[in-house]
Amino acid sequence: MVKLAADPRRSLFAKYCVVLFAAVALPLFANGGLEAWFGYRDRRDQLHALLGLEARDAALRIQGFIDTIREQLGWMVQLPWNPAAEERQRLDALRLLRQVPSIAQITLVDGEGRERLQVSRVSLNRAGSGADRSGDPAVAGAMSARTTPARAWYGPVTYHRGSEPFMTLAVAGNRLSVGVAVAEINLKLIRDVVSGIRIGETGQAFVLDGPGRLIAHPDISLVLRGADDPAARPLATLRQVVHVAGGTATGVDAGGRRVIAATAAIPGVDWTVVVMQPAAEAFGPIVRALLRTGALILLGLLFAAALAYGLARHMTGPVRLLEDGTQRIGAGDFGHRIAISSADELGRLAARFNAMAAELALSQERQERIARLRRFLAPQVAELVERSGDDGVLDGRRVEVAVIFGDLRGFTAFSAGSPPEVVIEVLGEYFAALGTVITAHGATLVTFTGDGLMALVNAPVPTPDPGPTAVRLAIAMQEAVRPLARTWAAHGYGIGFGVGAAMGLATVGRIGCEGRSDYTAIGPVVNLAARLCAVAADAQVLIDASLAETVRGRCAVTALGALPLKGLVREVPVFGVACGP
Repeated sequence: MVKLAADPRRSLFAKYCVVLFAAVALPLFANGGLEAWFGYRDRRDQLHALLGLEARDAALRIQGFIDTIREQLGWMVQLPWNPAAEERQRLDALRLLRQVPSIAQITLVDGEGRERLQVSRVSLNRAGSGADRSGDPAVAGAMSARTTPARAWYGPVTYHRGSEPFMTLAVAGNRLSVGVAVAEINLKLIRDVVSGIRIGETGQAFVLDGPGRLIAHPDISLVLRGADDPAARPLATLRQVVHVAGGTATGVDAGGRRVIAATAAIPGVDWTVVVMQPAAEAFGPIVRALLRTGALILLGLLFAAALAYGLARHMTGPVRLLEDGTQRIGAGDFGHRIAISSADELGRLAARFNAMAAELALSQERQERIARLRRFLAPQVAELVERSGDDGVLDGRRVEVAVIFGDLRGFTAFSAGSPPEVVIEVLGEYFAALGTVITAHGATLVTFTGDGLMALVNAPVPTPDPGPTAVRLAIAMQEAVRPLARTWAAHGYGIGFGVGAAMGLATVGRIGCEGRSDYTAIGPVVNLAARLCAVAADAQVLIDASLAETVRGRCAVTALGALPLKGLVREVPVFGVACGP
């Protein structure tokens, strides 16, 4: 039996159809999935934050509502009960009823627990009844709370006539003889707070007491049904779900709808504000975005199939060249060029590939050149040479520079008595900290000498204000080493750090031999900075007169007098710079 060989053109056509199809379909799927996920997450986080904010705001307003009543009652028990002031107390109580519509009844009890006055909106007022109220839970509770800052007792929520929610609030005077003011508060007015909360079109808020009974709801009829209304049970369950979840969760409301809810506690009264929004409304924009994304993906797939069918038959030769060329360029053969002479998109793509290969070759050459320069030049100097394209900037010249030397104190003794790995670790931390500071100030680190270093300001990289920059750098070097010194001291290493800096004319440029050179500065100013560093104590920055003059008035400079320095004929004026605590 003879098998026919597969048509290579047809096989290649199928392959390219699949490749193009996947190239369009997979990004569309990935983009749609990522947009849906991030959109859902962002919307959820925004909704959680908004619901939590509204719940806390409502809790604060309800707390303010209760605190206002408590403070008003507190004014009724400022002075001990006096029969001569009975009329004034009655007028004050009537005025309080007028000012606070939510108070239905006020009862004043003296320090011995006897009722002195009662004013009410719903029953007859009475005065001087002398009834013993010491056993009343409100009076006893307020007396027990006398030592607390609020001096208040909050009673449980009760439903008058089985529908209207009320709460008893009792406030004790600051002394036992003053007595207690007891108020019956109608909680229906809290509905004004929760009715003002709107999340989206149908989101709302409600308030539950500790046992889960409904106190306030935008639909007042749910509240007036009383404590045992079955409609409040799903709301209590929703509160429990949110509490277990830690403040925001998904649950079911009284109508059986899935909602996103957040809670906030009202201190003192053990109430909870619950703010919710239906999940269908909250995530409606995400669902609509998913439908639009799905439609776009379907259109994209159809377009990809048509495009693959139309183009795959004309791509075999150029694609092979492109494939081979990209493989060689990806392998590092940047000298390879893709030879496609057509003037269509494939030709332009080949030209782009060739241009990219040339740019990669130049980039690779630049990186190799910088790497070679950095082997023997400071990073700033290497970058300067690369940017200018000419190493003539490193030629010798005379310029005013600020020279900074830094050196560790006590390092010789430390290195002699410490293991090599500890010495290397300390030096690594030390040079890493100073290298970062020197680079940040635009200076050039030119020399490492054991535990010391030398930096230049204004060469070869020009600095607009070299003097103040050098002083700031010297102070920053001390600040960078200070935490390291504390760590070293904690390990028992007696190491300190001193800095010396000077400013003046110096000869700067390359010195060295074939295959190895350094950029450095030569001149009296270099010797002066080195000598100042040598005499600087731990945590001290010493500068010469030239640097001190440039920063006078900008930072604290202290004249230390003229000091004899090794290698210098005359004594040199020396100045100290404050380095902070």
